[in-house]
Amino acid sequence: MEETSVKTRWYDTLWAALIFFTRLPFWRVYQPPQASYKAVVEFWPLTGWLTGGAMAATLYFGSIILPWSVTVIAAIVVRLLITGALHEDGLADFLDGFGGGGDRARILAIMKDSHIGTYGVLGLILYMLLLGTTLYSMTPRVAALIVFAAGPFSKMVTSQLVNMLPYARREEEAKNKTVYRKPSLAAGLSLTVQGLLPMALMIWLTGISWYLIIAIPALVMYFLYLLLLRKIQGYTGDCCGAVCLLVELAVYLVACSQFFIDN
Repeated sequence: MEETSVKTRWYDTLWAALIFFTRLPFWRVYQPPQASYKAVVEFWPLTGWLTGGAMAATLYFGSIILPWSVTVIAAIVVRLLITGALHEDGLADFLDGFGGGGDRARILAIMKDSHIGTYGVLGLILYMLLLGTTLYSMTPRVAALIVFAAGPFSKMVTSQLVNMLPYARREEEAKNKTVYRKPSLAAGLSLTVQGLLPMALMIWLTGISWYLIIAIPALVMYFLYLLLLRKIQGYTGDCCGAVCLLVELAVYLVACSQFFIDN
């Protein structure tokens, strides 16, 4: 009974999510039970409030004292320092696996290899170029609002993979030795609130078309889900990180296109 109660303590899960998804020393303050790490997805968007908020603050206030191009690069660096490039590492492994693999076993083997390949290198370069140029094309205020909204939203959308697909490996083969548990109904409602609140605020303050900036990233996630289902019949942590970044990039591209058309 004690283990069950530990698993359901929301503050344990929140601390575990902050420790798992960032490199900030939250572990010095509190060490949640190991079982809490299986539920970190339930607070994944909330960690996006932290990383997105830090990035947004860098964009807005940095633009006052630095050239805009330097500020955009600084904001990206801030996020990488906070997350330890966790999702970028997943994106590189994902691209290497699906770019160079063939059957399911080969793809999973490549993704587990710690060495980065050609597809991973090229993919990260193109991703960073698109990320930087989309942000650079906006004003500091709009970029800050969109960055704060895109992170939590993309994490909320990507978290649905845990419900839609099984884990593609055995638990003992997981890189972090952790397999996420499927969110409950209450956790799903919490995820929705965490992901949509910043997005609703951004849409209200910028006037961006809500149906495009929500529908297109969601479609990106759905097509990536179909790819995972067909190729490896499941998901891995690397897949979650990659899908998260690609969904987030879709948000930036939609916002960038609307900002360009309106101006």
